[in-house]
Amino acid sequence: MCLECGCSETGEVTIDGQKIDPHQHDHDHHDHDHHDHDHHDHDHHHHGHSHHTEIKAGREITIQRDILSKNNALAQHIREHLQSKKIFSMNWISAPGSGKTALLERLIQDYGRELPISVIEGDQQTDNDAQRIIRAGAKAVQINTGAACHLDAGMIHHALHRIDLQQTRLLVIENVGNMVCPTAYDLGEDLKVAIISAPEGEDKPVKYPDLLITANVLLINKIDLIPYLDFNLQNCMELAKKVNPLIEIFPVSAKTGEGIPAFHDWFMDQINHFKKSV
Repeated sequence: MCLECGCSETGEVTIDGQKIDPHQHDHDHHDHDHHDHDHHDHDHHHHGHSHHTEIKAGREITIQRDILSKNNALAQHIREHLQSKKIFSMNWISAPGSGKTALLERLIQDYGRELPISVIEGDQQTDNDAQRIIRAGAKAVQINTGAACHLDAGMIHHALHRIDLQQTRLLVIENVGNMVCPTAYDLGEDLKVAIISAPEGEDKPVKYPDLLITANVLLINKIDLIPYLDFNLQNCMELAKKVNPLIEIFPVSAKTGEGIPAFHDWFMDQINHFKKSV
């Protein structure tokens, strides 16, 4: 069970339609803990509901820390492996409908020839986005998470086996559409990219501060629609800076291409710095 949000950790996960079990060790750990929990229920029921609640809360925190610890260890392994191949990686996180896939299509079409890009697509169901990426001209692997609302390092580790790393210089992970749960899971990325869109409202940065705090860069998409919306771009940027004063911000439009060259130039500087450091 995903303790942050309540989504299922035991649903069917597939990569390009093939079922995998990226959480086998975690499942064994969960089974063991559930057995112990029954034991506590039997032996300590006479202490009352309050004591039982404290035990349950304490055990959930312990399990959660264990899950994240295992995830982070695997994420670091992924990061070191990608760095050894001189591959720069990004983890894109947003709500559904913000335009992540459309922005990726624009980047691939405009810059894919000079920078070989591979994409790991995360969705609960369908391979629609992976097919869009492939049509745009990049390699794509589809992860369907079933009931889970985020990707984790185990899923990414499996997906990497299906990517030609020799032909990849930029790996983009398009996370499941969710602005809360993915923020807790390190995927081995070098940059975490937050995306919001103008139709979602200018107060999105303060409504979902965890994403902004953990992100390195914010893309504000669909700025071509601002003339038709009650949306103050400057105020949105100021709110984002209040949450994270160090975050880089790029107003962009996947439809018109506005702002995309500035974002491209910025992350190419990050990639060049990365190449010098590995």
